Amino acid sequence: MTRIVAGTVGGRTLEVPRRGTRPTSERVREALFSRLEHLGVVSGAEVLDLYAGSGALGLEAASRGAAHVTLVESARPAAALVRRNAAALGLAVEVVTGKVETYLDGAAPRPADLALLDPPYDLGDERLATALDLLAARWLTPDAVVVVERSRRSPEPGWPAGLSRFDERRYGETRVWFAEPA
Repeated sequence: MTRIVAGTVGGRTLEVPRRGTRPTSERVREALFSRLEHLGVVSGAEVLDLYAGSGALGLEAASRGAAHVTLVESARPAAALVRRNAAALGLAVEVVTGKVETYLDGAAPRPADLALLDPPYDLGDERLATALDLLAARWLTPDAVVVVERSRRSPEPGWPAGLSRFDERRYGETRVWFAEPA
């Protein structure tokens, strides 16, 4: 069972896809959002949840007071599920069905204060690097925070010239990197 950890809909459950996604565990989301709230980048933020999967990260941000959340997911069934979860929770978010790279290659409607990337484990390092490069090029505010979540066994992302890593955390089998515009 996947639940929203805190905020206006804390404790409410999320429906998750039967296969094809790996929702961020409740424990990792709790630690991650504790760190993000300490950094002051959630409340009132413009948030991008890229590779949204079940939508757990973006919906958590919306529950915790983000001003606007855009969730991008390429799998149509997962994107439809995110829409149903948002509606069931009464959270107003934008869900985009499409590839992250295609979305980021378009015009940025609003710069993001927080970008959450939790790609599938089988996503190649090159595709992640392309997404980070596009994100850094035109999608971030000067004080933005970028979070990349991967398996503990995954290598650190290849950061483009426009991003600089400032922290790394490990939570069991999960590694989380934090970066900011360089």
